[in-house]
Amino acid sequence: MKITDVRVHVLSTPLEQPFFFSQGWVRRRSATLVEVTTDTGLVGWGEAFAQGLEAPQIAAAAIEHALKPLVMDADPRDHEVLWHRLYHTTRDYGRKGTIVAAISAIDIALWDLVGKHYGVPIYQLLGGAFRTRVQAYATGFYRVADPDESPRLAEEAVAHYEAGFRAMKVKLGYGVAADVRVMEAVTNAVAGRGVTLMVDTNHAYGVGDAVRLGHALAGYGLRWYEEPVAPEHLAGYREVRSRCAIPIAGGENEHTLYGYRDLLAAGAVDIAQPDIGSAGGFTGCRHIVALAQSHGVQVNPHVWGSAIAQAASLQLIAAVPVAHHSVFPEEPIFEYDRSAHPFRQQLITEPVLHREGWVEIPAGPGLGVEVDREVLRRYAV
Repeated sequence: MKITDVRVHVLSTPLEQPFFFSQGWVRRRSATLVEVTTDTGLVGWGEAFAQGLEAPQIAAAAIEHALKPLVMDADPRDHEVLWHRLYHTTRDYGRKGTIVAAISAIDIALWDLVGKHYGVPIYQLLGGAFRTRVQAYATGFYRVADPDESPRLAEEAVAHYEAGFRAMKVKLGYGVAADVRVMEAVTNAVAGRGVTLMVDTNHAYGVGDAVRLGHALAGYGLRWYEEPVAPEHLAGYREVRSRCAIPIAGGENEHTLYGYRDLLAAGAVDIAQPDIGSAGGFTGCRHIVALAQSHGVQVNPHVWGSAIAQAASLQLIAAVPVAHHSVFPEEPIFEYDRSAHPFRQQLITEPVLHREGWVEIPAGPGLGVEVDREVLRRYAV
């Protein structure tokens, strides 16, 4: 089996209702997808996570001009060899960000191909499924007009609950006082209903304000406090973690086992959150999972991409071991962003849907999903 082509699909569409998080406005939904074909007729799909507010064309250019020539005529079953070839060849201008996201997209597509070749889901190739379904948590609580929209966000929490979600992540990072008011409103709206909350400030704060917020939210029973400070500020992460009672999560903006080596060695997080479309694909995340396991840190993947990224994340979550074994361990949960995103519901023929807050892991070959090519044409840039 040999790779005969690597094709990039850049998708984009404006949102009817733009929203913002602590780092800026989201006015469009975008995706950088990779389609890898072979001489056997099999096709594999991957996605490069457009970090933050990144234009999808950046990763597309990296794939087309830097990475595609390195995998042509190769056997996709050699995904470990190819991952190291891609990483080492781009080391002098890569190692982080877009280049690794581009590598991730190709790697995901290779694993999809190998799963299809052998007729098994990717989690089987990774060593088997620790779980065949996963609890979903609703990500949302973005702002549309003002940093403090407490009444509307409280109503949103109730809507998530009524949709079946029993875990939710609230976006913060708009000033400590405003954040606390929002959390009071959201918590009161779902009080007594068995809802677990997490918070995410998207590295909006320095250490001082991050700690102040952590202390203010100490009594809320939060599952985690995500990205309290800038991703490169490992000493800041460690200080926040040492001074706050809430478990600290982070890593969506970290890349490969080399970045995670430093993050974990610094004692920066309780929960590691690699994004499979950014951290190195299945091959890169397999390295990260092993490294995190050796540090006693639970891996709970981040996902904000299209249906391809969702499907890849589900395959990865199925194969992630529990870091702290017990009879009733705390299992990884699946990020289910409920904001508008047509490349989730429309891109694959059977979209990832939750039922009463739980998602089944696709058991079909490879990623277990089929892409609707008409949607590729409709949203193509």
